[in-house]
Amino acid sequence: MQRSGRKKRHWVRWTILALVAIILISGGIFVYHIYHVTETSFNKMYATNGQTPSTAIKKGRPFSVLILGVDTGADGRIDKGNSDTLMVATVNPQTHKTILHSIPRDTLAEMVGDNKRNMQKLNAAYNLGGSKMAKASISKLVGIPIDYYLTMNMGGLETMVNAVGGVTVTSDLTFTFNNITIKKGTHHLNGKETLTYARMRYDDPKGDYGRQLRQQAVIRAVTKKLISTNGLSRYQKLMKALEPNVRTDVPFKYIVTGGLKYWQNATNISSKQLQGSDAWINGSSYQIATTAALTKTSNALRRELQLPAKQIDNEETRLNALNPTFDGKNSQLYNTFGLDTVYYTENTY
Repeated sequence: MQRSGRKKRHWVRWTILALVAIILISGGIFVYHIYHVTETSFNKMYATNGQTPSTAIKKGRPFSVLILGVDTGADGRIDKGNSDTLMVATVNPQTHKTILHSIPRDTLAEMVGDNKRNMQKLNAAYNLGGSKMAKASISKLVGIPIDYYLTMNMGGLETMVNAVGGVTVTSDLTFTFNNITIKKGTHHLNGKETLTYARMRYDDPKGDYGRQLRQQAVIRAVTKKLISTNGLSRYQKLMKALEPNVRTDVPFKYIVTGGLKYWQNATNISSKQLQGSDAWINGSSYQIATTAALTKTSNALRRELQLPAKQIDNEETRLNALNPTFDGKNSQLYNTFGLDTVYYTENTY
């Protein structure tokens, strides 16, 4: 049972990334007269969770999207669960760049909005306080405003990939996972094979960071497929696959008014990672984002959002200053000085 639950959590990590492609190519999609299909689907996926949506897309400004792959099970239940994919996408209509920034799920972070001073693994934020706490916690961690969010549960990945006719990816290693072998080289994968490609971690020399790179490769492949003629012909089927599994606070009316401004971003997608250091806290394994790494990631994000650079100052950087001997290699003990850092035992894999 433990292994089965672990597998489910592994492959949910990147599934909602395809919706980013939907946002980026919407302007072109409307030319193909499927406006009402898109509107109907977005109305079913739209959930503000009591927050006022950003107007960044409406105004044609650079914007950020927090992408959450949530561990919630099937049956369309995506209101609670641990967000085991954490990615901030920045979309800049002036530079025509879309950059996906992966953040390790085990990163120690403050749970912003909790009623006590609480440090947890970052993927607990969605479970504790939904998209509102997840947006606030990651905003504080990396020092940028988070304009929108996207979540998807584990139920939609295989259907989604099959809906676009599969994806083509290039694997830099050969591995077998869940009785499916992915060989080194370029391959066209169906939904089930894509799950394997995106889920595997333990046979990757780069571990979870290698898996993040494969997840990012898949969203680029899905985007490429969607902007092709064949991909657009499958659009209605894809939207139906996303409806029960996705929630977002991107208003459909903003997609209509702003979609054309971001059209070129769909063909210029790159990837970055926040690199953490291994740490042990209260007997559990964490990732610690050093102050230097946080500042580098923050300023890269801020540059894409056309915000001035700044020095990160938050609970994480203050704790880093109180742990001068920690380096993640020679010393992996990290002191949180009495803060609550107890984490859910089912997520310590």
